[in-house]
Amino acid sequence: MQPSSASGDARQRRIAALQFDYGARPKQPVGACNLCGGRKFVGLTHIDRYGYPATAQGCLRCGLVFLNPVMTADAYREFYADVYRPLVSAYHGRLIDAETIQVEQAAYALDRATLLEPYLKSGVSATLLDIGGSTGVVAHHFARHFDLRATVLDPSPLEIEQAKRFDLETITGLLEDFDPEDRRFDLITLCQTVDHILDVAGAMRKIGTLLAPDGLFFVDIVDFRAAFLRHWRVEEAIKIDHPYYLTEATMEAFLWRAGFDVLGKDYAADHLHVSYVCRRLDAPETRLPDPRTVDDLWREVRAVQNAPRGADAR
Repeated sequence: MQPSSASGDARQRRIAALQFDYGARPKQPVGACNLCGGRKFVGLTHIDRYGYPATAQGCLRCGLVFLNPVMTADAYREFYADVYRPLVSAYHGRLIDAETIQVEQAAYALDRATLLEPYLKSGVSATLLDIGGSTGVVAHHFARHFDLRATVLDPSPLEIEQAKRFDLETITGLLEDFDPEDRRFDLITLCQTVDHILDVAGAMRKIGTLLAPDGLFFVDIVDFRAAFLRHWRVEEAIKIDHPYYLTEATMEAFLWRAGFDVLGKDYAADHLHVSYVCRRLDAPETRLPDPRTVDDLWREVRAVQNAPRGADAR
């Protein structure tokens, strides 16, 4: 559904008031697909949901969708420190910050704990690393519910300050920069974060090295297909805070190729997120999405792009 003209204009005024110049931010080109290494791409969109000139492309070999060019790691650090929450607030027309987000995070923690419970052996798991752990609400709930010692890793100083209230170990930074020395974790969670990572393949491999033997890894994605079908507009699924746009097929391929076995899968109640509970495989698998699945994705994108708008849509 498209917003009305009046509400859309008001949204754009709120976003413009932030005076964030996306076009001037440092960017880097993507020359090879992060999943399969392919170098043949198809352009899908040239603007994101905020109205910024962001180009999304898809890999013709495996179907991975990504921003190209994409902001550099340093540009994203500045973006998350100063712009991210105000931008999301402007888009939705309500305050979303390190304090207000905690109500939603508490409900999420309850729901995801229920999903994880059958896979966690009581008294066996001892340590948790929550990557992109935000305000610590989710890690705090998991720590109490499963009797874990929790560590929160997040790039936002404001959100880490909130996490410190729970007496958790907190680390301000990105996964790419995290050096645990010889520590390993019994449970690693990547909650509503993988889409924000600049190198998904590298992150999956690093998480594998951080996981204790027989440890569990939890990750969930914003399903790209669900996002553009929900709004019936591909541009509405694209946003500069997400370098990647994952589908079930591409996320599962990332997991297999990084050496993870999917033990459980869940479609969230919001019908947008897909969750995975994983363990390490003895050896990585080289599977990629079936070419027919990739072709079907592009046909679906084109059908949405060319569908009638307004009252005649669908």
